[in-house]
Amino acid sequence: MVRAYKDLTPRIAESCFLADNCVVIGEVELGDEVNVWYGAVLRGDCGRIVIGARTNVQDLTMIHMTTGISHTEIGQDVTVGHNVVIHGARIGDRVLVGMGSVILDNVEIGDDCLIAAGSVVPPRMKIPARSLVRGAPAKVIREVNADEALLGINGAVSYLGLAREHRRLQQP
Repeated sequence: MVRAYKDLTPRIAESCFLADNCVVIGEVELGDEVNVWYGAVLRGDCGRIVIGARTNVQDLTMIHMTTGISHTEIGQDVTVGHNVVIHGARIGDRVLVGMGSVILDNVEIGDDCLIAAGSVVPPRMKIPARSLVRGAPAKVIREVNADEALLGINGAVSYLGLAREHRRLQQP
């Protein structure tokens, strides 16, 4: 479902895949080939959500923010795993946010980072590019190695293929 909120209407590139039961509402901008999966909710009613090209937002993820405190910007070629909560953060390009992670207000995540599954990233944490982050509360563990640095973009490429197939299946 795509819905305006007050005078705020989502702007969605034609090449995007939106699963039948996802919700996109309010001030949301989705770049080329963004894919938003089953049960995901993007609530741009309390602030702006901008998602860069080829990023995938997997099943049951919630993206929102605190009015007047934060907004959400997610870069290109990002993989946002299943059941993630992003609550007003800036996420760079080619990042992998592992399943079940929680990213809180005003977090800044640099390019090519890996946020391990189940991590809870506290408000205002600044994560340098190419960092491996895990824990609750999350901590920077070390720099990612060459293989880990590719996980975000590899996930994005994989999900592009899935999105194209699911988009075909959804069309009448």
